[in-house]
Amino acid sequence: MSLVTKLSSVLEKRLSRRSFVVRSAFVGSAVTAAGGAKFLLEPGTAYASLCYCGSPDCGCGTTCCAGYTEFCCVLDGGYNSCPADTVMGGWWKADGSVYCDGPRYYMDCNAVCHCTDGCGEGYQFCDTGCDGLTCGCAQGTCDDYLTGCFQFRYGQCNQDVTCLGRIKCRVVTCVPPWEVESNCTHANAEDDNTANQSAACVTPGPTYPPPPPPPCDRPETKCEVVAMAASRDGHGYGLVTGFGRGFFFGDDIYIGEVTRPLAEPITAMETCPNGGYWFANGAGRVFAYGRAKWHGDAYATHYEDPIVSIVSTPSGNGYWLMTSGGRVRPFGDATYHGDGPINHYPCPFVSMGATKTGKGYWLLTSGGRVVCHGDAYNHGEAVDKTKDPFVALTVAPSGRGYWLATSAGQVMNFGSAGKHGATEPQKLAYPVVDMASSHTGRGYWLVCKDGQVKSYGDAANYGSPPK
Repeated sequence: MSLVTKLSSVLEKRLSRRSFVVRSAFVGSAVTAAGGAKFLLEPGTAYASLCYCGSPDCGCGTTCCAGYTEFCCVLDGGYNSCPADTVMGGWWKADGSVYCDGPRYYMDCNAVCHCTDGCGEGYQFCDTGCDGLTCGCAQGTCDDYLTGCFQFRYGQCNQDVTCLGRIKCRVVTCVPPWEVESNCTHANAEDDNTANQSAACVTPGPTYPPPPPPPCDRPETKCEVVAMAASRDGHGYGLVTGFGRGFFFGDDIYIGEVTRPLAEPITAMETCPNGGYWFANGAGRVFAYGRAKWHGDAYATHYEDPIVSIVSTPSGNGYWLMTSGGRVRPFGDATYHGDGPINHYPCPFVSMGATKTGKGYWLLTSGGRVVCHGDAYNHGEAVDKTKDPFVALTVAPSGRGYWLATSAGQVMNFGSAGKHGATEPQKLAYPVVDMASSHTGRGYWLVCKDGQVKSYGDAANYGSPPK
């Protein structure tokens, strides 16, 4: 009798799974993930039976080494549902939870395979190179559970999908899985040890993503605004769209814009202290206007990750480009002080700011992590403080603090950066994409994807693109 068959007989009694049609497949995946008979000898679910650390920097007493996969709401913008690149592979029940009047249900979201290498002959998991996941601690911190580490499947959901990747995250509800995912059966697996595991976003988090934004009513911007920058003296600002169209308000004067077709959309904008401005696109090409001089670009480098930020040096005689992977490339009189570090954090880098000396800079991830290099001092960060992704880091004029802005219009201030207000998410038709500070630092602007500018403190509203 094979090990899988023996384990099937034992687990059928232990987990009350007599009606579970894929019993042997379930046990086979348990053996794969938990190291054979060890699954039988230790309590808890199969893939939670080991001290398995997603990072060598984490000890066995940390959350990352507890053997459990992270909640989806931690990784998916606060939504307590399987991300778009995953399929619900199975579930288990936990009784005695303080969060539910009855049973609590945990549902695994397995990655969709982009190739079928590894699957077949009774094996239901594709090779790890096919599922797009990287095993590690969620958000890159030992305080979070694992993500992308386990080839495991309870199997009660989407049994027609015979090739799946590793588990990315789990959905947790007080509602039975078959009411969340119609392709789930009632076959039971149970682990009461997990009854009270939780995260800040699980209980209040919405189960399904919000409806898509309304049709764009701004033909000038096509609702594709990607960045903004304050004018040199702070009495105006400019906006740029992904297709290269520029809009300027207050004393910020139009000098030029991209008129030729772009292989990659514009992703960033920066004002030159000497006058003029730069645009940068995802492929690393830099477009210079006015007194903003071209000092080179990363177009020929062919980075795998797109350029998402361009930041001027204090002199205006150089700039840095940063990719979503955290790579930093200096040009002109800009000096290199370090990268992200590359591939260390699960969330992409989205924004960058330089110190007043130009001898350092801050890098921001969408998860609220702030990475400092050179003489940039860490005044704080916002990991796990909101379910919405961060989109911008704006340095206070004093250089001794910064603001972080989310797509929902929330603003968090650190160091000398003062709090001057924020936007209620329900009042935004489109998400916030960037932020800029007034000259005094006693106010700031937020710009939304449709081009609407929100002003706070002493930041005067000079206008928005017309409808």
